[in-house]
Amino acid sequence: MTVQVRQAVAAEVADLADVAAATFPLACPPSAAAENIAEFIAHNLSADRFAEYLHDPERAVFVAQEDGRILGYTMLIRGVPDDPDVQRAVPERPAVELSKCYVLPDVHGGQVAATLMTASLDHAGELGARCVWLGVNQENQRAQRFYRKHGFEVSGTKTFQLGARTESDYVLVRPL
Repeated sequence: MTVQVRQAVAAEVADLADVAAATFPLACPPSAAAENIAEFIAHNLSADRFAEYLHDPERAVFVAQEDGRILGYTMLIRGVPDDPDVQRAVPERPAVELSKCYVLPDVHGGQVAATLMTASLDHAGELGARCVWLGVNQENQRAQRFYRKHGFEVSGTKTFQLGARTESDYVLVRPL
C-alpha cells in the first residue's frame, strides 16, 4: 500500500464527510446512543462543516489517500480552548490540538494512521507549536494505545458533549 498524505482540498468535502460518518462512531463508547452520535455527525462532520473547516486559517485538514480513495483524515486546530480543564492539562504554549484522527476500519492496524500522525505532528512543528494535545474518550482503549505509541501522555481530563450526553475524555499531550 502506497499511502499519500496531503492537505485536503475543497473538492473532497463530501468524501471527508463520508469517512467521518463511517469512523466517528468507532471512537464512541458502546453506551453512546445512536441518536447522539447521529446528531454530532450531522452538526460537526457534514460536507458543509468540512468546507468551513478548510477555509478556517486556524485549522488544517490532512487526508491519507491511496488510488484516489480517502482512507482517513486528521484535523489540527491552533491553540487551546477556554475550557479550564484543558487549560490546566496543556501547560505548553503555543499548542496545537489534534482534533480529529480517524481511519477507515478496513485499514486499521496498518500504516495509514501512523503516516497521518507523522504528517500532522510535522505540520504542528512547522506552525511553531511546543506541544500537540488531544481529547480521547476514557473508554477508547485502542485509540489510547495508538496515541501512547506516538508519544502522547495523559495530562488531565475534560468532558465532551455528545448530543444529550456528557462523555469523559482524557487530555493527552505530546511535546514537540
